[in-house]
Amino acid sequence: MSAHAPGPADPFDSHDHAHCAATVLRRAEEQALEEGVRLTPVRRRVLEILLESHKAMGAYEVLDRLAAEGFGKQPPVAYRALDFLVEQGFAHRVRRLNAYAACLSDKRDHSPAFLICRGCEQVAEAESPELRAAILALGEAHGFTVERGTVEMLGLCSRCAGKQPE
Repeated sequence: MSAHAPGPADPFDSHDHAHCAATVLRRAEEQALEEGVRLTPVRRRVLEILLESHKAMGAYEVLDRLAAEGFGKQPPVAYRALDFLVEQGFAHRVRRLNAYAACLSDKRDHSPAFLICRGCEQVAEAESPELRAAILALGEAHGFTVERGTVEMLGLCSRCAGKQPE
């Protein structure tokens, strides 16, 4: 499940998905080149798979897709690619779902908030400079240097909230 970057008031709104996926892939290729890391065919394909929908995907879902496409069916194939993507900031681990989502932000260092719909299971990635500042300040107040922080919120998107019985 890929996540939406900030933009519309409702991060679950539809958007030009082909454009956003192409932008993320281009950013990943440029960043990998700049930093001297390899975006191998398997790593690139895993990122493409994560960018296909807005549902976070478990490692075994990714592995099934890779195996069907001839990339191998051993779990380390998927886990190594996913670990690389997370480490490079191209994907996030959504712990609540034990799954992964492509990062749609154009910022490498950010503190995303994941809005997880318990109805349709879509995940939206929301960014907030205020949230990032609060996370950094909280760490600093406790003598802790925050390197990475993620907030996960469970609830209902506007579509699913409208479907709930009164």
